[in-house]
Amino acid sequence: MRRFLRSGPDPERERLKQELFQFNKTVEHGFPHQPSALGYSPSLRVLAIGTRSGAIKLYGAPGVEFMGLHRENNAVVQIHFLPGQCQLVTLLDDNSLHLWSLKVKVGVSELQEEESFTLRGPPGAAPSATQITVVLPHSSRKLLYLGTESGNVFVVQLPAFRALEDRTITSDAVLQRLPEEARHRRVFELVEALQEHPRDPNQILIGYSRGLVVIWDLRDSRVLSHFLSSQQLENVCWQRDGHLIVSCHSDGSYCQWPMSGDAQQLEALPSCMPYGPFPCKAITKLFWLTTRKGLPFTVFQGGMPRASYGDRHCISVIHGSQQTAFDFTSRVIDFIVLAEVDPTAAFDDPYALVVLAEEELVVIDLVTPGWPPVQLPYLASLHCSAITCSHHVSNIPLKLWERIIAAGSRQSAHFSTMEWPIDGGTSLAPDPPQRDLLLTGHEDGTVRFWDASGVCLRLLYRLSTVRVFLTDTDPSENLHAQGEDEWPPLRKVGSFDPYSDDPRLGIQKIFLCKYSGFLAVAGTAGQVLVLELNDEAAELTVQQVEADLLQDQEGYRWKGHERLCARPGPVSFEPGFQPFVLVQCQPPAVVTSLALHSEWRLVAFGTSHGFGLFDHQQRRQVFVKCTLHPSDQLALEGPLSRVKSLKKSLRQSFRRMRRSRVSSRKRRPGGLLGEVPEASSKVERAGIQNMELAPVQRKIEARSAEDSFTGFVRTLYFADTYVRDSSRHCPSLWAGTNGGTVYAFSLRVPPAERRMDEPVRAEQAKEIQLMHRAPVVGILVLDGHSVPLPEPLEVAHDLSKSPDMQGSHQLLVVSEEQLKVFTLPKVSAKLKLKLTALEGSRVRRVSVAHFGSCRTEDYGEHHLTILTNLGDIQVVSLPLLKPQVRFSCIRREDVSGIASCVFTKYGQGFYLISPSEFERFSLSTKWLVEPRCLVESTETKNHSRPRNGAGPEKAVGRARNSGSQSDGDERSPGPVMEHALLNDERVLKEIQSTLEGDRASSGDWRSRRVAIGYSLSNGGAGQAEDWATRRHPGSRPAAGL
Repeated sequence: MRRFLRSGPDPERERLKQELFQFNKTVEHGFPHQPSALGYSPSLRVLAIGTRSGAIKLYGAPGVEFMGLHRENNAVVQIHFLPGQCQLVTLLDDNSLHLWSLKVKVGVSELQEEESFTLRGPPGAAPSATQITVVLPHSSRKLLYLGTESGNVFVVQLPAFRALEDRTITSDAVLQRLPEEARHRRVFELVEALQEHPRDPNQILIGYSRGLVVIWDLRDSRVLSHFLSSQQLENVCWQRDGHLIVSCHSDGSYCQWPMSGDAQQLEALPSCMPYGPFPCKAITKLFWLTTRKGLPFTVFQGGMPRASYGDRHCISVIHGSQQTAFDFTSRVIDFIVLAEVDPTAAFDDPYALVVLAEEELVVIDLVTPGWPPVQLPYLASLHCSAITCSHHVSNIPLKLWERIIAAGSRQSAHFSTMEWPIDGGTSLAPDPPQRDLLLTGHEDGTVRFWDASGVCLRLLYRLSTVRVFLTDTDPSENLHAQGEDEWPPLRKVGSFDPYSDDPRLGIQKIFLCKYSGFLAVAGTAGQVLVLELNDEAAELTVQQVEADLLQDQEGYRWKGHERLCARPGPVSFEPGFQPFVLVQCQPPAVVTSLALHSEWRLVAFGTSHGFGLFDHQQRRQVFVKCTLHPSDQLALEGPLSRVKSLKKSLRQSFRRMRRSRVSSRKRRPGGLLGEVPEASSKVERAGIQNMELAPVQRKIEARSAEDSFTGFVRTLYFADTYVRDSSRHCPSLWAGTNGGTVYAFSLRVPPAERRMDEPVRAEQAKEIQLMHRAPVVGILVLDGHSVPLPEPLEVAHDLSKSPDMQGSHQLLVVSEEQLKVFTLPKVSAKLKLKLTALEGSRVRRVSVAHFGSCRTEDYGEHHLTILTNLGDIQVVSLPLLKPQVRFSCIRREDVSGIASCVFTKYGQGFYLISPSEFERFSLSTKWLVEPRCLVESTETKNHSRPRNGAGPEKAVGRARNSGSQSDGDERSPGPVMEHALLNDERVLKEIQSTLEGDRASSGDWRSRRVAIGYSLSNGGAGQAEDWATRRHPGSRPAAGL
């Protein structure tokens, strides 16, 4: 029984764990998924976005971010800031109103929900009687005017949301106060517009959908003036001085109504149909803004010719003779125009147009001639083309950082030099301690470089691989170009473009060496590009080398997509990363693994058929190795093949079922068939009694070699270690497959002086077959001090200690089911940690991270961070493989979120919570990036409009001033919102699904949430595990802390 006894936890180790590990979900990067409402506070200079899932997000200056979540999982329909206050009101699609406040606590602002209210009608009244259509916060800051579908306007007192029934403006009261000739019952339907008089708070404008507009005196409860248009009313704008009203209508026209003295009925000037005379779509919203130069700005949504351009999403800007219809690639949710804040100013003088589209935010500079777009410091459209892979690089050297920024600045020449106009609040976070890059690969063949150092994820540089290949469209031609005389004057804006010219261009693997500037990019059609950073534009001929992974084996025929054709002759490339060699795998299957060793100038690549090694200095192939099993017919069909072997898939499924039945019969005790349930129940009861003695190990059957994709290469790893004998170490390449096989090749790399003269030679030294044939997802070599080997060139740059080559090295092989340590060079098993047998989980992602202590500056430990198919993250010690902590991070149903997760070298991570958003989390107490900001009421502040000429550099600097570093103190609790992920079917989706041990159902986009406390603090990330436990009853809390 001695082996079942376990020693208790070490108090000193438990204390150290608390100094090293802490789980927090800190910030969401990207564009909110499914936005539904837009709000803006001119006094606070803060923007608010509401979503269909009930979330609201506030953005000010770069680094100033807030997030709130309604109790109900309902769409946010409208957002209105209270004038001059740090408060806003939201209207949900269930007709409820919610009051939110920005309150200062311990020096930072927090977004809290104060009150909620649902407008109730009299007993027996129809629901439409109180269905809110328009919300008007009065300048008194104490009243809300609510227009409804019944035509009544209700008044609600703030902040208690108390309905003032005696002040209700009913449609009957308005009708009685109209002249006899205007009393037509048909003019009253729902309220479309509510506007306060720009100069007189005692007057409001009420616009009804049938075309009637009245000016109502709040003090005397009477109609001061009215007008009746012949077309259905969509919206109304009141000129700044109150002397002109502009109405827009369903036929694509707008009318001007001058306020002439005491005339009770207003007469319209001739109506204007900007894109007539043919039938046009409705103008749903309009701004009429005056300028010091005399000519007003007219900004409106819609109004396009119905027959030819009815499917366009346009916002038009007219100023004198200049007219532009900004054409968006996704539906426009709402827009605002930023203008003079001071209510006593004589002119509006607009300076920026802010448009919230369904897939992106676009800001247009209205001051600079040509109206160029403004570069976003946050709210980037990550999914402008669907994200297919991601790669994180920590602690970028300053020289490489500056070169990437310089290359990216040349791509940003078309942007305005205006400072970011939404600059409310103050970021209190310290400067990021280091420069981090997040690289995302996209379906259209592009790689985007993001500044992931702080709270704001900012685009630095965009690399396109399309120029290397022949496609249907010429990359140099502008598809959106339009002649000067064409009408309407459309101009494409925004970066969202979900369409790819060719799905084979999709990026699947990325590897960047931060020391040498070499970049390897692999794609869907077996293409592997090696690129080098060049500060000047160049015209290059990309050398092409073919790698035949089947090695002319007979009996195999590729049924998938064809390879991409490389562009012949020299190709011009802009400054930045420029390709110099293309390795084309044959068959052209998806590249599933990639490794780059810039010191040896070698790149390794793997597909479902095998792997190869390429010398990119001599530009020659070193070797290829076919890993294809004779039964791997599915590996020859490809993810884009239309001819799927359904019969073979069904046949394999039935074979597995038969094997499981046969094995279960062999394990059954003898007796009649009717006695089997009773016998099995006895065995189960006996098993339950024995659970108290030792952890139960699940029976894991060995996988058959006939299972599909056994030759699928999952991981590649370079190491300078002992492969053949213990007396001499040498460069080596390790490869792990889906069938549980590990291949080791010893390499002979010539010295630098003979590097171009002698070839690199490779010879297979080891082949390890795991007993259960579980897929190998990670390989790592530990030096004599049990420390992971440093990255290539890391020692040469004095950023790491030289590895210990005196002691014996160890090989760590991570499969989906277990972690196993072998001695080198004999490859004898030393330690193992069974995950599947003990916990029922399978490894999906693994990485090495350094965890620093929050109390002792120079103390840190290297550990493995592991993500499982259950969405849990475990930290396991090296080399003893002792579990340290476990956190619930991603919902187990969120298969795509788990597949998109990427770890950093310092205990942080990212995963997609929607196609357009990354959730950032931290496992470390020392490395923590979260928003810490302050927003105060600006009644006494005098904001000036943004200046031109300073350029985006100032905004860029402020965007990076958002990282923070935890000091280990107790953190205030606050829930962190998480969206479920349900991505579209992409390339490799079928392969990923076959790798899932259990076919979990993919979650719904809008996962139901139960808010707790209804307060989200951005001063602390909060106890995310408590939030996850309350949202998902039954889920286990984080262990180990």
